[in-house]
Amino acid sequence: MDIVLIRTFLEVAATGSFVNASDRLFVTQSAVSLRVQRLEDSLGKALFVRSRAGAELTSAGREFERYALSLIKIWEEARQQIGVPAGYTKSLSLGAQYSLWPRLGFRWIDRMQDEMPTLNVRAELGMPDRITRLLIEGVVQVGLLYTPQLRPGLSAQKVLEEELVLAASWEAGLADIAAHYVFVDWGPEFVHAHALELPDLTNPGLTLSLGAMAADYVVRRRAAAYLPARYIKRHLDRGELHLVPDAPTFPYPVWSIWRDDLDPEIRDLAQATLAPVTSEINADTGAVIAELTGISEVGVVDTLGAG
Repeated sequence: MDIVLIRTFLEVAATGSFVNASDRLFVTQSAVSLRVQRLEDSLGKALFVRSRAGAELTSAGREFERYALSLIKIWEEARQQIGVPAGYTKSLSLGAQYSLWPRLGFRWIDRMQDEMPTLNVRAELGMPDRITRLLIEGVVQVGLLYTPQLRPGLSAQKVLEEELVLAASWEAGLADIAAHYVFVDWGPEFVHAHALELPDLTNPGLTLSLGAMAADYVVRRRAAAYLPARYIKRHLDRGELHLVPDAPTFPYPVWSIWRDDLDPEIRDLAQATLAPVTSEINADTGAVIAELTGISEVGVVDTLGAG
């Protein structure tokens, strides 16, 4: 059976739309329709009920979805095992959001390969919905996400508490940054707390949904934004960024998502090596928060949304 057809079926099932599936697969809507039709012809059953509202699985479609996921998983396991380069005995596929690769994901890979030099690692990048889909399909075996989406066969563990801090490219106070503030969209909870507690900064001229990548923008301009403490510590140490005194912080947890069928030896290795990496990050974050506390007027840092 054609794996491309199965992937297309799963994409339509996940999005509930031939149009959305075509966007995600980077093909035309007619190509998606043709693939699904070929699959339905092969199975002799209609898999979707089409309507203007989208595409809904039929009873046959819901039944086939379980097998489709199993077929993709088996295919990925075979592809990854056969693709292990000479000299390597094990493989692991990791997926993470952009902001979680620098100073977390990359350090984790280093630790694992130091402990197991024969481990072959494949890295994937994506937003939570893409990483979750890859986890479900078996393309990715472990994911690092800010907003986990649990599904059957997956389990989640809290890795660390990211701290978002307000930093500027020059020494400035809260009253000085409004004209230069860049709003980084860290999700609904952050947006809500930010609107309530920092009303003077709720109408910026620029909004970035780029996560920690926004730090590169801020460093090179007269700008200020909420950024992860562990990510910007090196910029603070170099004097490229400066913490804004008395600005509240925002806790933003990081989660690891694991496939339940991950090789136990690889799971043990991954969990054992993740612990020291998170300890290093917690130390970096703690140093940044201590610095912020020291420069704040009352010697206390408030939490955005806590009041």
